Amino acid sequence: QVQLVESGGGLVQAWGSLRLSCAASGSIFSINTMGWYRQAPGKQRELVARITSGGSTNYADSVKGRFTISRDNAKNTLYLQMNSLNAEDTGVYYCNADLQYYSGRRGNYWGQGTQVTVSS
Repeated sequence: QVQLVESGGGLVQAWGSLRLSCAASGSIFSINTMGWYRQAPGKQRELVARITSGGSTNYADSVKGRFTISRDNAKNTLYLQMNSLNAEDTGVYYCNADLQYYSGRRGNYWGQGTQVTVSS
C-alpha cells in the first residue's frame, strides 16, 4: 500500500505565500517523477509543476517565477513553495507520484488533495 498525504493548504490573502508538502509512504523502492496538479471549481485538473528524480523541473506558464517545486528524496517528500498568490490560484492541489515497488512493479498514485483559497 502506498499513501500520498498532502498538507499545508489553507486560506491566504492575495500576494501571500503558502508551502505545500506531500509525504509518500509504503513499500516504495524508488519514486520517479512527482508533481503538483490543481483543480479549480468547474475546471479540469491541470498540471502546476513537476520534478524528476534527478531534479529537472517544469512549470505551468501561469506559475512560472512564483512557484517553486522541490523534493527530498531521502524523505520521499515533495514540496511546493507558492509566492505572490492570486485568486486564480484557488483550487484543490493534488500530489502525484510515479513510483516503483521493491517487486519491480510500477504504479502512479494521487494524494487526497489540499484546498488552497486565495482571497482578493
